[in-house]
Amino acid sequence: MPDTHPPQPHLDALIIGAGFAGMYQLIQLRDRLGLTTRLLEAASGVGGTWFWNRYPGARCDSESHSYCYGFSKELLEEWEWSERYPEQPEILRYLNHVADRFDLRRSISFNTAVTACAYNAADNRWHISTAGGQSFTCTWLITAVGCLSSANLPAIPGLDSFKGEWYHTGQWPHEGVDFTGKTVAQIGTGSTGIQAAPVIAAQAAHLTIFQRTANYSVPAHNAPLTRDFKDWVKHNHPEIRAVMKSTPNGHPFRIAERKVADVSPEEREALYEEAWAKGGLQFRATFQDLLVNKAANATAADFLKRKIRGIVKNPETAAVLSDIDHPYAAKRPPIDTHYFDTFNRDNVALVDLRKAPIERITETGIKTADTEYQADIIVFATGFDAMTGPLFRLNLTGRDGMRLQDAWSAGPETWLGLAVPGFPNLFTITGPGSPSVLCNMPVCIEQHVDWITACIDHARANQIATIETTPEAAIAWSDTVDAAAHATLLPEAGHSWYLGANVPGKPRRFMPYAGGMAQYRDICDTVVARGYEGFVMAPDPAHAS
Repeated sequence: MPDTHPPQPHLDALIIGAGFAGMYQLIQLRDRLGLTTRLLEAASGVGGTWFWNRYPGARCDSESHSYCYGFSKELLEEWEWSERYPEQPEILRYLNHVADRFDLRRSISFNTAVTACAYNAADNRWHISTAGGQSFTCTWLITAVGCLSSANLPAIPGLDSFKGEWYHTGQWPHEGVDFTGKTVAQIGTGSTGIQAAPVIAAQAAHLTIFQRTANYSVPAHNAPLTRDFKDWVKHNHPEIRAVMKSTPNGHPFRIAERKVADVSPEEREALYEEAWAKGGLQFRATFQDLLVNKAANATAADFLKRKIRGIVKNPETAAVLSDIDHPYAAKRPPIDTHYFDTFNRDNVALVDLRKAPIERITETGIKTADTEYQADIIVFATGFDAMTGPLFRLNLTGRDGMRLQDAWSAGPETWLGLAVPGFPNLFTITGPGSPSVLCNMPVCIEQHVDWITACIDHARANQIATIETTPEAAIAWSDTVDAAAHATLLPEAGHSWYLGANVPGKPRRFMPYAGGMAQYRDICDTVVARGYEGFVMAPDPAHAS
């Protein structure tokens, strides 16, 4: 029988994933370098995380004027955001606008899920297979699959027996879910759960929220952008981008130079009140030492816990919500729209899973150690198998048949979060070991894509066939990532997905680089200035090591 999916012509470059990262990488390789380039995307449209994450309340926690591409002056000037923190539909409209403006769709294969990627040293090619039976080969393989795209569904016994409906926030039905008149159980109170709960509660007959780990949250104070602010942004893009590139987290604000001990308790309280009133992630920037000094952090933690107890009227509920066991911002620091107020509604209840863990899901709801809760719908706001999970789903096999899962059995090891030993000509945009999730994502994405593009351009100009990082470089970088994390309070949240602690059996290693985006950029530039230090570049794949 003839093959209905004959192999495609060999490509210079193949990109996986059509979110912010993949789309920009396509522009750079196809349009700037003139390479034959294809982008494969499992979804039916562009958007990446914003294509899949359509749960109630889904919204960016970076301010809109910073959550966009900066490579095109014309794009910056022609697009206007409507709100301080854009909702999922608006972000998706923006990414579709970019796809249309740069004519990207002609180079994208949609509904094309990658099932395997294998490097063949004999022909120095990556061989890619898809769920639909297509085959591709390429010289350069770039993963743009995102850090938070592999949904983490906890293995709770009994889910198959549940007679109601259940959904994971990261795989939300595009037609939406009608909660009207329904009894809803939401498992999870991380950033996603904090966004979803107020919206679900406003529609459902009753919402029970199951909390394992209490969380801080600062109000977003989201609002429509004024005409004056939009005009200010349009006239100040260079200055805004300069601030974003110079700060550790890539946001359009600087962290205060003052330390907690520099001010009186009264002054400190006033500064926290001012930051609370302003809202958003900028609360972290109130003092310079919040993430490195435990005593300093405790002042912010105490302030936020007092705010929770002041908002939530039921003292018992307030006590559970404010019983937070980690430093402020040691886990991803959520921002919210009336999350804590939601617990003042008559149709909302809180279950403390540390007191009574979930035992199983029944036909009609959720059974904890002491009670069974009825539910028509279960919402899993349980996050993702972060950073490594999306890469493992690609079934990457490098030199000598080495599977990425095996290479990373003790945790991920990369050089700069960009390259993996034993996987020649593979680049991982915002991979483990890069600032990624600790940063405003478009900033680190653009830096990574620009670096990868320049590296491939260098290779082609110098007739280099293979680029591969060394095990020694990756081990040294892992030590650097560990040291950067332990110079902060971040590892003190031992149950954080930054360490992979939300996925049973996953190795515990702090995965993002915590030294800051500005410092990371300098390190990457130094690597290039030293002749691509940490890489072996060879004209013949047999000479790579």
